Amino acid sequence: MAQSHLNVQQDVVLKMEHEIAQNRAGFATNPASRLVEQYERIAREQMCNLPFYHADMPILAECDLYEEQWLGVVLTPWMLSVVVLPGPDQCWPDRSGERLALQLPCGNLTFMVGELPELGQLLSCSLMSPLDPHLSAKEGVALVGSVHKMLLSLPVQQGGAGAVDLGRRRLFGASTR
Repeated sequence: MAQSHLNVQQDVVLKMEHEIAQNRAGFATNPASRLVEQYERIAREQMCNLPFYHADMPILAECDLYEEQWLGVVLTPWMLSVVVLPGPDQCWPDRSGERLALQLPCGNLTFMVGELPELGQLLSCSLMSPLDPHLSAKEGVALVGSVHKMLLSLPVQQGGAGAVDLGRRRLFGASTR
């Protein structure tokens, strides 16, 4: 009887250790260089022989802290994505395979929860996959900067005659006079 009780306790301890290990600790410093290293390894080991691999495209990552998480853009020879990684003092539960919608200043984006072997869990929103084969390396680099800037930019609404009137009265067809 004592033996089976001990096995149950060991199972509980192992389950707790597994659950603790599933919570992903955040990055105290900007993870951009680590993202580049990880994707360079993936490029060499898994992607370089695929037909859509854009060999002239560099691997780049730019990240900034936004609401205590690392928000960034990653360019590889096969994709352009927006990514979110846990920030300093953040601990994410394991959500691999889930989809999460996030509201950013630029608008709402839907992310897939994934995992990189050496970095752990991240959110990824594909903007272009595979890359346009006519996209030059120079254009790809410029695109990273533009997307990175756009992520934290507030949407601009044009004024004047072409403006959209979203007022309640206008929405329901009532006169606004």
